[in-house]
Amino acid sequence: MNPEFTIPNEAETTGRYIVTFREGASEQAIAALVNIAGVRDSNLLRSPDFAQSGIDMDQVPEDGGAVLANIGMAVVSVAPDAAGALAMEAGEESAILAVEPEGIMYAISELRGVSLDYLLGFRDCAQSLYSTASTAPPRGEEGSDLIEAAGFVNSPSHTWGLIATKAAASRSTGQGINVAVLDTGLFLAHPDFVGRSIVSRSFIPGVVSANDGHGHGTHCTGTACGALRPVLGPRYGIAHQANIFIGKVLSDRGSGSDGGILAAIDWAVANRCQVISMSLGADVPTTTTFYETAGQRALNAGSLIVAAAGNNANRPAGNFGFVGRPANSRTFMSVGALDGNLRMGSFSARDTARAAGTAIDIAAPGVAVYSSWPMPARYRTINGTSMATPHVAGIAALWAQASGARGAALWQQVITSARSLSLPIVDVGRGLVQAP
Repeated sequence: MNPEFTIPNEAETTGRYIVTFREGASEQAIAALVNIAGVRDSNLLRSPDFAQSGIDMDQVPEDGGAVLANIGMAVVSVAPDAAGALAMEAGEESAILAVEPEGIMYAISELRGVSLDYLLGFRDCAQSLYSTASTAPPRGEEGSDLIEAAGFVNSPSHTWGLIATKAAASRSTGQGINVAVLDTGLFLAHPDFVGRSIVSRSFIPGVVSANDGHGHGTHCTGTACGALRPVLGPRYGIAHQANIFIGKVLSDRGSGSDGGILAAIDWAVANRCQVISMSLGADVPTTTTFYETAGQRALNAGSLIVAAAGNNANRPAGNFGFVGRPANSRTFMSVGALDGNLRMGSFSARDTARAAGTAIDIAAPGVAVYSSWPMPARYRTINGTSMATPHVAGIAALWAQASGARGAALWQQVITSARSLSLPIVDVGRGLVQAP
């Protein structure tokens, strides 16, 4: 076997289906759901009926579905033969573009197959960087710690990621920009988020609150939108004046369905979130019509989706992995992870050119990243493309404020302002993300 590739997992499915509508043909597509698949119209909830509050997944009938009008698709429970009949009608000339099984996504650090050696390696790397950071010279005049020597390390005032990306020195704050973090939620009582504008919504059936009992979402939200002056330690957050939208799409065990994630994207678009951060995925090398379409329709509505490339590489062993779903969609900005010496994280997935859209678009700090964590721990240092993604999302919010760019124009602004690196494009795309 070629050691460059990880053996991909089969997509886990839930038994439901995602039906993607052709642009401008939603009513005809819904009629097909009723007439061909046998779904009762009264059993189809429509997201506009919930306005900006987002569809309540608990109200979705077991023998019906949810129509996500802002991104033009539906999540439905139908028998396989009904789904097959509907799929027979799908195509470019039909009101239905595709009928695909709904899958399961994970917080990237929760993906199956993570070995003990991999986790111990993370621990050793984090401890080494912490030791270096703890002996760093004291900060002098403002900005004097924004330097690069042998590598970037945390200073007393800023994390190394904010220094490397120039977010620490940026005059932009994210003010007036809506940033959605779709993850395990946020520990809502965290002291560093007191007084912030936070709108939260759970898209996990049976879970009312978006409070984070896992930690992954709190860490990602902290990097993207954490406080300018945290209660303890260095500044770790980028868009510290952005409006925060928390979509709990992964349970406290770290998993969730495509349908809940799509419902949260629909909600974020309805709330005019200029940036949507998704540090989640599955080790599946193929994309889907529904993620490709959701990403494009989000861009058309002015929302940029940033997604983690995946942690399925083992570079020391010669295994470079592959970009997983949904980051392998061409309409999602895929993010790779760097360490403080601007080298690839050993786990960070590479573009394998298996199919169009698998490329890494940009890279960001993803090794030994310090950020917020649920109480009582309050803070934690962890690793992953999950940690790199909110660096890009937070910086995208700064660019959205500074330039006024939205959607595809914001995508272009973020990648063209990146710092070039002497690393393969298949690993880092356009380079290290940089703040305005």
